[in-house]
Amino acid sequence: MIGEPAVRPDWEIGAPRLLLPELIDLPAGSFRMGASADDKFATETERPAHRVTFSRSFAIGRYPVTVGEYRCYSPGHEPEIPESWPAVGVSWHDATAYCGWLAGVTGRPFRLPTEAEWEYACRAGSVAAFATGSDIGPALANYLYSEAGERIGFGRRTPVGTYPPNSFGLHDLHGNVCEWVADAWHPNHAGASPDGAARLGARSARRVIRGGAWDHLPRLLRSAWRDALPPDARRDNVGFRLAASPEE
Repeated sequence: MIGEPAVRPDWEIGAPRLLLPELIDLPAGSFRMGASADDKFATETERPAHRVTFSRSFAIGRYPVTVGEYRCYSPGHEPEIPESWPAVGVSWHDATAYCGWLAGVTGRPFRLPTEAEWEYACRAGSVAAFATGSDIGPALANYLYSEAGERIGFGRRTPVGTYPPNSFGLHDLHGNVCEWVADAWHPNHAGASPDGAARLGARSARRVIRGGAWDHLPRLLRSAWRDALPPDARRDNVGFRLAASPEE
């Protein structure tokens, strides 16, 4: 687990407390990214399934960035919302700016995860539709409707860590909020890098979101599910989590 980075003295003088997102080191390894052939909810955007190998470990947030953590960067953000809820109303540009700000304050190489890193973290070794197996239930994730259309969720965000972690110790990768990742949108996985690097594009290109949200159906919480938004879009169900490459 990544320890708390040292905070620069110029932050400590006359500044508010700095809340640091907790990151967990994930091991180097290989996994099959994308939807399996027997996934009845899969779309062509999630294919072809392909092998991705990480030759080095990396770190990723135990939780999505919270309101309290984001307020250290943007003090007026969601003033009526509890600090423990995941931050939303944050564009891709906002999220990358926060990463850059926090990296400058702490000296740690914070960034958004790549799409492949995110799915590796979400699956945590699972090859099923969810890290929990072939199904997921309301005791395991925050989402609104069952596949039958029955309302079973809270209809709002829940504090990070409310639901059990996956086998990597990570929370809320299924549901609660969708999460920005570094990659520009591509309509499928054709041509994706086997080393898990981000697929880049113009600054204005749509950016990938992953994970599903509090107002979604279970099919949109699957590990392989992906969608995209303009990088300046702000939604009440889209947040982000941090990643960091190993320090040299």
